[in-house]
Amino acid sequence: MESRVSLGRIWGIPIGLHTSWFIIFLLLTFSLAVGYFPNEYDNLSAPAAWLLGAITSILFFGSVLAHELAHAWVALRNGIPVRSITLFIFGGVAQIEREPHTPGAEFRIAIAGPVMSLALAGLFYGLYQIDQPVAYLAAPSIYLARINLILGLFNMIPGFPLDGGRVLRAIVWKFTGNLRRATRIAAGVGQLVAFGFMAWGVLMLLSGQLFNGLWIMFIGWFLQNAAVSVVAQSDIREALQGVTVGELMSRDCLLIPRDQPLSDLVHNRILRGGNRCFMVGSGDHMDGMLTLRDVAAVPQSEWDRLTAGEVMIPWSDLSRVAPRTDLYEALRQMDEKNVAQLPVVEGNQLVGVLTREQVLRYVRMRSQLGV
Repeated sequence: MESRVSLGRIWGIPIGLHTSWFIIFLLLTFSLAVGYFPNEYDNLSAPAAWLLGAITSILFFGSVLAHELAHAWVALRNGIPVRSITLFIFGGVAQIEREPHTPGAEFRIAIAGPVMSLALAGLFYGLYQIDQPVAYLAAPSIYLARINLILGLFNMIPGFPLDGGRVLRAIVWKFTGNLRRATRIAAGVGQLVAFGFMAWGVLMLLSGQLFNGLWIMFIGWFLQNAAVSVVAQSDIREALQGVTVGELMSRDCLLIPRDQPLSDLVHNRILRGGNRCFMVGSGDHMDGMLTLRDVAAVPQSEWDRLTAGEVMIPWSDLSRVAPRTDLYEALRQMDEKNVAQLPVVEGNQLVGVLTREQVLRYVRMRSQLGV
C-alpha cells in the first residue's frame, strides 16, 4: 500500500494518499452534495451543497487520519517504528514495521484507533448541539458525528484485519500464550465476517440496491483477502523463526568489472549461465550491484553502448544485512525496499548475497516436508 501523493510527515512518519483515495473522495463528495445534504437540509443551494460536500469529505478523511495516528502514536510509545500512514479507498492504514512483542502492546495499539473515532464522534456531536440553528455548520457536524461513530464501531468487529480482530488476537494471545494460534483464530473469525459481508451484499443486489450491494461485497472481498494474507504471513514468520541469513545466503556471488557491456553480460552470463544478480567492482572493492531487473529496464538497443557500471545500483544506495540477521527480518527489508536481493556483509567485507527466491524456496521445502 504505497502512497503516491505525499502530504508531509507527522512525528517523522510519512503521510500520503494512495491513488484509490481520489476515487472514494469524489464518490463521497458526490453522494453528500447530491443525496445527503439536499435531503437533510432542503434550503441549501446546489453550490453550497457541493462546497459542504467537499469540506465534509476532507474532514472525514482527516478523522480517518486521526484514527491511524492514534494507532501510530501508541505503537511509537511501545517502541515499535511506524513506516508510513496511507489513506486509500477503504479509509487508512498505518504500516507498523513489526508485530508487538506482547499481547498488552497489541491490545493498546489496536484499541487506540476506535477510541479516537468514538472521541471524534462525541466531539462533532457536541458541536452539532451548538451549531444546530446554522445549517451550513450543522450539516457537516452531525454527519461527521455519525460517520465517526460508525467508523469506531465497524472497526471493533472481531475479525482480522479490523482493529477488533487485533483486539481479539491480543485476548487469545494473552490466554494461550501462542501468537500463531491467536492469529489463526482472529483471521478465521475475520473470514467469517468477510463472507457475511459478501452474503449481505448479494441480498442487497437481489433487492435492487446495485451500488450498495457491490460496495458491501467489495468490502467483504477485501477483508477475506486480508485475513488470508495475515495467516500466510504468520506461517512464513513461523517457518523462518530461528533461521539466519547466513544459513541460506549464496556465497558464490559473481563479480564483474564496471566496464563489462550489458550485451556481453546478457548473452554470456544471464542467458547461458542463468545468473540473475552480479556484484560490480574489482578485488575487494565493491562499486555496486546489478540485477536482472535492472538490465531488463534498459532498452535492448542500448545494451551494446551501456556498461554494468552505468546501470548498477551504487554500493552506497544498497540495503545490506549481516549473516546473523534474522531471515524474516531480511525478507521484511526486501519488501520494504522492493528489492529481490540483499548483499550480505560482515564488517566491510562482502560474504554473500541473499535472494527472495532462496527464502521462498526454503519455505516451500519446509511445507513439502510437513515441517
